[in-house]
Amino acid sequence: MMTGLVIIASWLSEFFSSFGQQFVDRLKPGDIGEEINEAIMQVQMYFQLGDYKLLITDAVIVTWIAVIAVVIVFRCMVGKPTLKLNKRQTLLVSLVELIITTGMSFGMKRKEAETVAPMILTLGIVITACNAISFLKVPPPAKNVAFPIGCAITAIIYVIVMTFKFVGAKGFWLTLTQPISIMLPFKLLDYVVKPLSLALRLFGNVFAAFVFMEFISICIPCILPGVLGLWFDIMDGIIQAIVFAYLTMSYIGENVETVHEYNEHPEDHQKKKKSKKSKKSEAVAA
Repeated sequence: MMTGLVIIASWLSEFFSSFGQQFVDRLKPGDIGEEINEAIMQVQMYFQLGDYKLLITDAVIVTWIAVIAVVIVFRCMVGKPTLKLNKRQTLLVSLVELIITTGMSFGMKRKEAETVAPMILTLGIVITACNAISFLKVPPPAKNVAFPIGCAITAIIYVIVMTFKFVGAKGFWLTLTQPISIMLPFKLLDYVVKPLSLALRLFGNVFAAFVFMEFISICIPCILPGVLGLWFDIMDGIIQAIVFAYLTMSYIGENVETVHEYNEHPEDHQKKKKSKKSKKSEAVAA
């Protein structure tokens, strides 16, 4: 009996001694710059497909993990079709209704807002999942600039496609030439600036939060990273996803509202044209 107690005491002594040493080593900061640089660097793998090499980065893998997680969560929320909505279904319906209401506040008709709601919700939820995954010490895809650029290009293409769908080619041309035709080059430039703004905003915020949390984890690895991670990894990630989806929807609403106003009050624009012509004729007569 005594021999067993001695063995247990010896094992516990060695365990706590080793644990204490590792705890102290963990608290000692090493080369902070080098450790952050290693965290920032991408993990790259190549898959051979015949004569071609397919590059796969950690951003691609993490994105697919986040997408699969989102699909599973949504499938659980939807559940089986029922006559009476349960709490999860009610939450999902409320979220969709919020998006539709927001779209209508941007100048869309309800049917138009219902059409864009699935894509807007998808953008918001997927980007949220990709950002919040950093709380699990997994590098977020947005730290790779290719991810926010890809999201921004997808968003602006969707804006153009939906504008064509809702108001047609003539309506799209009106969005480029209203309120005056001289705005055309600036409106075209807008389709370059908008995706650039979306990409830089998403990349800058997520990258800065990731580097900051890595710095905190290296310098103060106990307790504080977990507390700060609730904001910088989760809340900040959710906010950036909401801003991205919100701005994408606002761009569509801005285009659609311009055309709707033109169609509802064409006489205002005709008066402007007539007044311009009269001023020109007066100038010529003078």
